[in-house]
Amino acid sequence: MAVTTQILRSYLRPRAVMRGLIAVNRGSDRPEAQGFIYLLVGLVIFFVGQIPDLSGTGLHPVSIAPELAGDDGQAPVEAVMAITLFTSIFVWPLLLYLVGWLSHLVARAVGGQGRGADARLALFWAVLAISPLFLLRGMGSAAQSEAVVTVANYAIVAGFLW
Repeated sequence: MAVTTQILRSYLRPRAVMRGLIAVNRGSDRPEAQGFIYLLVGLVIFFVGQIPDLSGTGLHPVSIAPELAGDDGQAPVEAVMAITLFTSIFVWPLLLYLVGWLSHLVARAVGGQGRGADARLALFWAVLAISPLFLLRGMGSAAQSEAVVTVANYAIVAGFLW
């Protein structure tokens, strides 16, 4: 089944989708690979959703520390985007692996039976599943629509927790 179809299904039946993903993942000889790809794709989509704000054309332009700004008081757009892309691809995966490991330990402490790879897969799938909502937020920011950005922010949090 296509990942896009699974993302749409996960908004309605997240447990069923997750059970299917875990079942397929358990039969894999590389259980971490699928989850890692989900994570990277989700984070790249997050980055794309931030482009309007990073470029200064969005509703909430990114500001940086004054000592890092150039002569005109602004940081070069390319530098801001490069730093954000680096953070998205290299820093966030490390932090999310840590969160996945901690969530596995907490689940084990309360009687959970799953594997660590399953906990990470669930977290990484949640990142990928909410990435279209982050694109919606970016489009609302580019259109200067405070209402769309606010609704998308709430939808992102609710979708992740769901």
